[in-house]
Amino acid sequence: MTNTKLIVSHAPFWHTGDSLFQQNLNFIIALLPAALFGVLNFGAPALGVLTLATSSAMLWEVIMSVISKQKIAIGNMESAVIGLLLGMMVPATMPWWVIITGTFVAVVLGKYAFGGTGGNPFHPTLVGIAILMMSWPALLDFDTAYVSYQFDFTALAPLAALKSQGTSALASFSNYDLLMGKEVGGIGSTFGLGIIIGGIYLMLRGYARWEIVVSFIAGILITATIFYLLHPDTYAPPIFHLFAGYTLIGAFFLAVENSSSPVHLIPMLIYGFLGGFMIILVRNIGIYPDGTILSILLINLINPLIDVIKPKALGKGVPNA
Repeated sequence: MTNTKLIVSHAPFWHTGDSLFQQNLNFIIALLPAALFGVLNFGAPALGVLTLATSSAMLWEVIMSVISKQKIAIGNMESAVIGLLLGMMVPATMPWWVIITGTFVAVVLGKYAFGGTGGNPFHPTLVGIAILMMSWPALLDFDTAYVSYQFDFTALAPLAALKSQGTSALASFSNYDLLMGKEVGGIGSTFGLGIIIGGIYLMLRGYARWEIVVSFIAGILITATIFYLLHPDTYAPPIFHLFAGYTLIGAFFLAVENSSSPVHLIPMLIYGFLGGFMIILVRNIGIYPDGTILSILLINLINPLIDVIKPKALGKGVPNA
């Protein structure tokens, strides 16, 4: 009798034929519409921030590979995606040393501290942004960052205006303007239409799970609608929440990161809905104007708990099966 050893590992088990390089290249392609719009909207400084964030993240990847004596895997473009996303979430006026600090935290602490590719329980970019947000909140104040800029639209961060002025601030913004990027914010997080186009591209190519995206957006719309119907004079309508701040980039690019999101259907629906639900709670009840970063980090944290929810094996519990 042959003694065969069975190897048990974490799902998924079926290789799609794609490489990490192909996956990350498609993420970069999907991010380009929003990133290019940010450069056009905020000028040459925005291009400098995106370039520095992407290149420094790749440099930290090389340094950590050398220190840990691992094969240099910069060619898979994972660190490029981490850096590009971080650059797209900060203002065009962000100092160079803060950008380098952010990519260091994202790559070294957010990725390599947990074992590298595939081992990170949190989205590395969100780890970097969260540290920057807590360490230098004034530098992530978009109203202050763009005070010397001249725009042809209301130069206020919509969610910060809502938090400080109440619903009277909503008159300064239209849903169409928010969708088309007529708001101040992160370089690549303001152009809602571009983010949606990129996100749909990823879903059609199979790199972003539609279950997470749809349930995430549903969580935002349902929760915001409940608040709005109960107190319309206190809370903003759901479409405003959907198009303002980091919401769309969170739904299409951050919440769907493979290593920190579920692999089963029901957990994906729960995971996405909880993310959207908590964003609205933070915005309406908490002290932070946005809440997307903290909310996605929190669902990253509980992902291992909900990902154990799955259907029974075929035939299990059936008599005489």
